[in-house]
Amino acid sequence: MTAASVPDARQVTVGVLALQGDVREHLHALRTAGVATVAVRRPAELDAVDGLVLPGGESTTIDKLLRIFDLRDPIRERLAQGMPVYGSCAGMILLADSIVGGTADQETLGGMAITVRRNAFGRQVDSFECDLPMPALGDIPVHAVFIRAPWVEATDDAVKVLARVPQGHDAASGRAVAVRQGNLLATSFHPEVTGDHRVHAYFADMVRHT
Repeated sequence: MTAASVPDARQVTVGVLALQGDVREHLHALRTAGVATVAVRRPAELDAVDGLVLPGGESTTIDKLLRIFDLRDPIRERLAQGMPVYGSCAGMILLADSIVGGTADQETLGGMAITVRRNAFGRQVDSFECDLPMPALGDIPVHAVFIRAPWVEATDDAVKVLARVPQGHDAASGRAVAVRQGNLLATSFHPEVTGDHRVHAYFADMVRHT
């Protein structure tokens, strides 16, 4: 039984950073997981949420938009306070403490003791899909969609690897593509586009139990 099915489970609100990316799809997946949602574009909207999703997009562009919309420092403060955050694709890059292949002026929000390689899977035409074993979500593999995705090059001991690319995918084989560190969750892939909302349900449970 998941927290979503427990009658007295804490009711929470999860925001989706709405500056770029699959915002609508993430909001839908979170509502399916049984939480209230809000699109976050302003600090006041950030103040109203118990957890936050950082969607995919272009990480350098999101970095610039965070500054323009005065959200970078408020999100960093909430991260330091322990707010649960889930980063998908570019969101994984934003949570990483270190980037390989980033631009000279690119900054991250940080908080997760991982090193990620930006655009590790190649250009848009090199994007691919695979069935990804992810035991934290059950016995059925996750159908993972990778679009100009990063992968995790290195982790600290505090980071738990939740999924790796199966063998048979050339240089990507064995690479960590889903990780968790305390209240922080990150995936290289885009679960919001497949109709399988287990990653969002997993994150919603994280928020409820914070």
